Amino acid sequence: MDRRSFLTKAAVGGSAAAAASTLAAPLYAQGNRTLTLVTTWSRGLAGVHDAAQRCADSITAMTDGQLTVDLKAAGELVGAFEVFDAVTSGQADMYHGADYYFVGQHPGYAFFTSVPMGMTAQELANWYYHGGGMELHDELGQIFGLKSYLGGNTGAQAGGWFHKEIAGPEDFNGLKFRMPGLGGKALGKLGASVQNLPGGEVYQALSSGAIDGTEWIGPWADEKAGFQEITKIYYTAGFHEPGAGLSLAMNREVFDSLTPAQQKIYEIAAGEAHQWNLAQFLANNSAALARLQAAGVKTLEFPDTVWDAFAKAAQEVHDENMGDELYKKIYDSYIPSMKSSSAWIKLSDGAYTAQRDRTLG
Repeated sequence: MDRRSFLTKAAVGGSAAAAASTLAAPLYAQGNRTLTLVTTWSRGLAGVHDAAQRCADSITAMTDGQLTVDLKAAGELVGAFEVFDAVTSGQADMYHGADYYFVGQHPGYAFFTSVPMGMTAQELANWYYHGGGMELHDELGQIFGLKSYLGGNTGAQAGGWFHKEIAGPEDFNGLKFRMPGLGGKALGKLGASVQNLPGGEVYQALSSGAIDGTEWIGPWADEKAGFQEITKIYYTAGFHEPGAGLSLAMNREVFDSLTPAQQKIYEIAAGEAHQWNLAQFLANNSAALARLQAAGVKTLEFPDTVWDAFAKAAQEVHDENMGDELYKKIYDSYIPSMKSSSAWIKLSDGAYTAQRDRTLG
């Protein structure tokens, strides 16, 4: 029996015990408490650590200190990729991270960060808040004893940093490239040797030659990370994360022990951080890109043949996961929502901004 099947049965079997403990929960919620928040981010990583800190500070402030969230960055309590298990096991109360790091637990988690050739940030918000995405996130979380919400968004991510230009899909063959999630699996189909590294380890890996290239986030966060010190070849549009959501997840027993007001504060803090963080990235990216270009960084776009290869590989990855019932359920909700949102955004925002920019010169 695989872990997902076991956990699904355990969740059902444990429902009686959970129901029996319901009466005790309000007593447990009384008084001041400290909740430990672990993250997939090294302390100070631009934007992503900020989103985690925003969540922690908001919960502490809005509960008037009844809940004090103690943030532990990656490596301070557990490693970056150990936060999921730390929270499901009760070692920590909450995590903040990119859920696509946990596709090994369930591939459906990718949808709540980003999937290749998937949603922009606005399309993701539309689906999550008004198209059933939040409910599916919760359904997935129930398997693992988590209560999760979106708690940040990087916006569209860059295609990444390379030591040589990419002329066609064949140039990925044998390339050692850092890319997590299903985007990494798609890139692997083009022959790349895909690495999954925590953000705090990427600079050293690129500098030492352990990897030939990397994606991280976008101009502002990438500039802060210092990748321009290593290479000057930068692709500004990527296929892998067109609007990457970040997640705030709480151990479900801890969540159930909170008062209804505290539970709502947790939800609102995550939602506010989601919008605040997206604006943070978008407000900083253009100026950072101008600084990178002034420092000699060459900004490029992938040729159409590469985009075609990306799209084909992305669909193959989806097809390989369709045997999982919940993955298919999420996919079948996600794709129609994306197409519906895109149809209007293209005719409204897309047409307007093209005309505005043309007339402004």
